[in-house]
Amino acid sequence: MEVWRRYRRNFFGVAALLYVLVLSVVALLSPVIVGTKPVICRYKGQISVPALGYFYEPWEDRSTVSQELRKRYTPEKLKEKDPASWAIWPFVFQDPFRRVRENEWPGQPGNPSGGDGKPSAVNLLGTSQRGVDVFAVLVHGTRVALMVGFVSTGIAAAIGMTLGAMAGYYGGWADTLLSRMMEIMMCIPTLVLILALLAIVDRPTIWHTMVVLGVTGWTSIARLMRAEFLKLRTSEYVTAARALGAGQTRVMFRHILPNALAPVLVPISFGIASAILVENALSFLGFSSPPPSASWGTLLSAGQRNLDMWWLIVFPGAAIFLTVLAYNLIGEGLQEATDPRLREGAK
Repeated sequence: MEVWRRYRRNFFGVAALLYVLVLSVVALLSPVIVGTKPVICRYKGQISVPALGYFYEPWEDRSTVSQELRKRYTPEKLKEKDPASWAIWPFVFQDPFRRVRENEWPGQPGNPSGGDGKPSAVNLLGTSQRGVDVFAVLVHGTRVALMVGFVSTGIAAAIGMTLGAMAGYYGGWADTLLSRMMEIMMCIPTLVLILALLAIVDRPTIWHTMVVLGVTGWTSIARLMRAEFLKLRTSEYVTAARALGAGQTRVMFRHILPNALAPVLVPISFGIASAILVENALSFLGFSSPPPSASWGTLLSAGQRNLDMWWLIVFPGAAIFLTVLAYNLIGEGLQEATDPRLREGAK
């Protein structure tokens, strides 16, 4: 609570945290905000949620309406197949993976493509070279960006905290061995390793990228955790816990770890920003997951090949910049709130 009281005095840190919370809500509700699949529908007496297919395709495949309409939903098709059917549709009828044709939604024109796809009332942020709506890609790409950041950093945090705790608590040969392992991992260039993996995997997915980012990004967390455990393992409360018969695992993870977490939150926040940046860099270079996938970096790459389509550069570039900046501001706010030296300097 004391850390939070200090953190909320940082205006930019709080604003960044609110921005990330808004992004999280957008990621969770992306199929409700924009899409071409009904959020919920009743078809031939069955209630189904086709929009869940944006999260995990098999959830959509099991429904009768998906099988009979072949995943191409329009109000006319639903009424034609079942006059008693009804559906709740997303706020914006656009798809993040394909071009919407004319009259798919009653009275809505088809998406323009190429240089004609400027921002308009129908396509709020314009369309790509293939006629895919940019707003739809940005909204659904939020889910990809946040998932890459949280999952890869979660893997890195789990590895780093475990190995760092072991190195700091046991010391001796265990500390030497684990410290050398950290140094070796720091020498491996993450981007090159990811490119090598994508080259040998038949069907690379975003999960492969997340695992590699997590497996190679734990060293800074481990070093901080090691330093905290070296400092705290001789504390009085740790000695008291040992005297009361607490085992090594309980002492490490029940007594020392909660008190060593605060400094580790800072590299975790920076790690999320770094992971998002690396994933978008890979997408920009053309090494993203195979389609269908919604990625901000893919839009940037398309804009780089078509410089006259400025909306493909401005909007995804702003999304990447603001998201990475927000996580960095959160990290700086946490660093200021947890580091007594910085707090004294701020006074």
